[in-house]
Amino acid sequence: MALVNDNYLKLKAGYLFPEIGRRVAKFAEENPHAKIIRLGIGDVTEPLPPACTDAMHKAVDEMANRATFRGYGPEQGFDFLRNAIAQQDFVSRKADVSADEIFVSDGSKCDTGNILDIFGAGNVVAVTDPVYPVYVDTNVMAGRTGVADDTGRYERLVYLPVTAENNFTPSLPQEKVDLIYLCYPNNPTGTVATQETLKAFVNYAKANDAILFFDAAYEAYITDPAIPHSIYEIAGARDVAIEFRSFSKTAGFTGTRCAYTVVPKELTARAGDGSKVELHGLWNRRHSTKFNGVSYIIQRGAEAVYSDTGRPQVRALIDFYLENAAILCRGLRDAGLIVHGGVNAPYVWLKTPGGMTSWQFFDHLLSKSHLVGTPGSGFGAAGEGYFRLSAFNSRAHVEEAVCRIQQLLS
Repeated sequence: MALVNDNYLKLKAGYLFPEIGRRVAKFAEENPHAKIIRLGIGDVTEPLPPACTDAMHKAVDEMANRATFRGYGPEQGFDFLRNAIAQQDFVSRKADVSADEIFVSDGSKCDTGNILDIFGAGNVVAVTDPVYPVYVDTNVMAGRTGVADDTGRYERLVYLPVTAENNFTPSLPQEKVDLIYLCYPNNPTGTVATQETLKAFVNYAKANDAILFFDAAYEAYITDPAIPHSIYEIAGARDVAIEFRSFSKTAGFTGTRCAYTVVPKELTARAGDGSKVELHGLWNRRHSTKFNGVSYIIQRGAEAVYSDTGRPQVRALIDFYLENAAILCRGLRDAGLIVHGGVNAPYVWLKTPGGMTSWQFFDHLLSKSHLVGTPGSGFGAAGEGYFRLSAFNSRAHVEEAVCRIQQLLS
């Protein structure tokens, strides 16, 4: 008989967002007239920027003509997109990244999980707590953890709490770890990391031969000029860091799928015999073996993000969601809630009222106000007693959601 991967059996009962979907579906079935507003998952609602759709339409027309038709493209991404990314996302910010260090993909969620393919099972992994669940679950699937305890924390994972008590700034690991996940602006707390914080982690990684996985999917939402957008703005980071970025939340590509990962050429790890191995080559081999590349049409749309027409359109889209976040923050504070985030990020992280647990508040909000958010405990033990709301929705829905919450808590 075929054997399953037993590591999957260690996973908690359900991935966070499917469990939310199950509860919401059950409530909707039992309450068919309820007007449910969903501020749970971070899915965008506004149309793609016109510059992007215009570029996609043009690319579709090219695919209809034998002279301009394209089949397989380079797995790493077309040069026109990689060059635009390198120049405008990195060189413009004095971050040293070249186009051939960029690997275009169909999503940062995929990349942050797939990157584990090139790292040995014996690596000790550190994650912040609360944490984007994909970081934890993919390590469980890969066999790098033991079983979970009653709080949901897995054996052999090192957890770095980020809470109001430490101003949402993780302490450096107290023991030696090999791989460290950092997500800034942070999902789920909506907080950011200063130059000093990132420099401390770069220094730790250098001193301990560790690798930083820096997820910057929300960097475009940073409004504070003192906050770094890329780990490569920190001196020495090219020696210790891999960066992940996405077009999903910046230009609304959640349904069209385009992202990229940066692996510097000088970045190395050790083989079993102690020799140093360049990770760029390993990731290139993995990427080109298991992935056939993002479609030409979508990459042309992504390229338009950087055009003279596209840049202000994308900025307007980001500003729209940031204003949604500001409306949520003001309204929740007026309702007497303790609120974090929502300034340099599209997520609002609130303290649950009245001592309710995260899931109790989820059920209370759904049943009484017909609103959907995300329980903080679903992001880790340190998220218990917190709740995440997403600013990705229409203005009318966000304003209505604030009114409903204020009425509920009045």
